Amino acid sequence: MLVLSRKVGESIVIQDEIEVTVLAVEGDTVRIGIQAPKSVGIYRKEVYATIQESNRNSIADQDSSLSSLKEWLSMNSNNKK
Repeated sequence: MLVLSRKVGESIVIQDEIEVTVLAVEGDTVRIGIQAPKSVGIYRKEVYATIQESNRNSIADQDSSLSSLKEWLSMNSNNKK
């Protein structure tokens, strides 16, 4: 992990297209601004974790549905013989 010290109004740049600026420091809260292309997703970590878990659950549900469909098709094709 890279650790940097920045003052209010100072920024860091990530790969020429993402700029993170310290906007304010109030007690133990730091307000930051992020400029990035619209194609770059920016999420708070807890929101990102929720999205990832939802995606994993969705994939598991799709796999389960696909398995059920294959089983149903297999049973129906055996009944036609």
